Amino acid sequence: MSVTIDITGLPEERVLFTPSPLAELNAMLHVLAEPAHHPALHGWAAGTTTRIPPELAERLSEADFLWRSSRADFLAPGLPGGTLAEELDAIDRIDDELYVRGALITTCGSARFSRRLGSPLTDPAANERARDLATARGPRQAAFADRLLADPPAVRALVRRMLEDCQAAFFADAWQRVLPDLAADARRKADLHARHGLAGAIAAVSPAVALEEDGGRRRIVIDKLQDSTTSGTDGGGVTFIPTVFGRPHLLVVHARGWRPVLQYPVAEAGPSEPVSLALVQQRLEALAHPIRLRLARTIARGPHTTGELAAAWQLSAPEVSRHLAVLRKAGLLITERRGRYMLYQLDLSGSARLGSDFLEAVLR
Repeated sequence: MSVTIDITGLPEERVLFTPSPLAELNAMLHVLAEPAHHPALHGWAAGTTTRIPPELAERLSEADFLWRSSRADFLAPGLPGGTLAEELDAIDRIDDELYVRGALITTCGSARFSRRLGSPLTDPAANERARDLATARGPRQAAFADRLLADPPAVRALVRRMLEDCQAAFFADAWQRVLPDLAADARRKADLHARHGLAGAIAAVSPAVALEEDGGRRRIVIDKLQDSTTSGTDGGGVTFIPTVFGRPHLLVVHARGWRPVLQYPVAEAGPSEPVSLALVQQRLEALAHPIRLRLARTIARGPHTTGELAAAWQLSAPEVSRHLAVLRKAGLLITERRGRYMLYQLDLSGSARLGSDFLEAVLR
């Protein structure tokens, strides 16, 4: 399943790599609403939660469906500005129709709503459907949808004021801390784009993003849990926005009427480069076999030879070698030669990325 952005005929200069303060605030709000998605940011989330004024915390809690699972489209701007205020001004310039559709994606729980029906502001059937879908999502979503559909300008003003209040409460400090990394990453991607073309830049964005070129057609394909197609030419281009707080999520805005936006996580320093879903699946399948799991538990504690493993588990040496080959192909082994012996050890750093529960289990 994937989101496809058709960029056939799109000039290269219409592909933009740039940081966005509003998109990063969107990511921070998601971390505060779903800290379990971001274990590396538990400390930041806990500390920030204690600093937010109670009145603002209550407003953020009441509106967290705008960024908790799906994200309101207007929170990832297609043409980012230099400051949060500039991007909020740009939101103010879009019409009520586009704003309401972007917000209803989160309250109705279905990205297909806006494509199947007419305008919820002028079409009674679409209006009723929006209210029904929002009610099914919960009372807060229902109340928000009712107010939004009844008085869009008033709700837009409330949302803007809430985002502005985040600036002083926590965003300004966090933004200044991460901006250098975001700007540096955007420059690196833009340089790759200039020197190696879009394929080179996209290859550095994420293993989950690919550029497909076939018969004169060009498409950006993103591995997501839905099948959807949009056009970069209709929106005037495509924007790639780096994020620190959004890791590990890959956010794609592809609604009709919006310039396609892809917010991608900046790679962590050191060895923790992102891996593809195919490699994760390969590692899980390698460890699912009971014999390989036993071998993994043994070599997690220290290096062993094939003969030692065979003796420990009453297996033949060729059988052990076959299982070790599967683990090695999945990138889960460290090998070391000592004289005429080859020793095998579980790569704990790579294994840890599968989850702390797994690591604790093999080391138990």
